[in-house]
Amino acid sequence: MQLTSFLKNITYGDKKPVITKLIENEATKEIRIVFRKGQEMKKHKTKFPITVAVFEGEISFGVYDMVHILKRGDVISLEPNIVHNLIASENSIIRLSLSKHDSVERVQKVNE
Repeated sequence: MQLTSFLKNITYGDKKPVITKLIENEATKEIRIVFRKGQEMKKHKTKFPITVAVFEGEISFGVYDMVHILKRGDVISLEPNIVHNLIASENSIIRLSLSKHDSVERVQKVNE
């Protein structure tokens, strides 16, 4: 058993979002991404499906040439190899669910 909180011990990065792995089990990795207003994760993709949920705030979630405004409580899932980006419209806390085969390091390298 693992117990954690997406809403405790929040740290905002000065220049880029803060990415923290909170849980890893046999099926998934649960990642928290904390954005300051205006911060972004550049266009990227993964070989595995993902699910993104907004715990707090609002983000613009770009998929191809469309932008989806995601607010608190919204959830979006993507199939593998879909190019996407995220821009925080306000301070935001995001849950990213990754396949156990995906890596947190890949996510951290998006804005390098």
